[in-house]
Amino acid sequence: MQKTKKVFKWVILFICILAFIGILREVFKQETLQMDKIVYQHIVNLRQNGLTIIMMAITNFGAPYFLITIALLSIICIKDKKIGIWITLNLIISAILNVLLKNLIQRPRPQEYRLIEEYGYSFPSGHSMVSVAFYGLIAYLIWKKLENKKGRYILSTIFAILPILIGFSRIYLGVHYTSDVLAGLLLSVSYLIIFTTIIKSDVEKS
Repeated sequence: MQKTKKVFKWVILFICILAFIGILREVFKQETLQMDKIVYQHIVNLRQNGLTIIMMAITNFGAPYFLITIALLSIICIKDKKIGIWITLNLIISAILNVLLKNLIQRPRPQEYRLIEEYGYSFPSGHSMVSVAFYGLIAYLIWKKLENKKGRYILSTIFAILPILIGFSRIYLGVHYTSDVLAGLLLSVSYLIIFTTIIKSDVEKS
């Protein structure tokens, strides 16, 4: 069973990396992918004031100032200091990786559908990529460390779903293409598999 889980984990990583490379190749061929156009056609029809306010609130959960605050609080408030260090280190690594990729690829942000102002390059989405790494690690730590079974399921599910909502909010608000968000998610899942594998033995010991 353990061997099957290990193999499955690396298969997921391999599939995610291949899918990311596939999207990246298409981005280099054309600025706007067909799926980007199709999704934005539907997104525009969904837009209304109430939903826009909700999306603007959700997107803040992936903002740098919010994630940095949570990371610092984890170091200060969590008794097991290793957990705070893992959360903070994970945030730093994923953010640096995202900045490097953005500056390497240099894809312009979409302009036509923007509801808020945003700066910098578009691919891959920083909010999506860093949020998946950040909240994904928290979900993993909760799953490993929380003894209450019901609480473990509920909290892990919430932290697993939150990055998806953040990614959708970036598309809805018009500051990212769907391909930016999807690429960020795929790459971050791959990264998170590697990161959690590295810290797994320490997590189980602490």
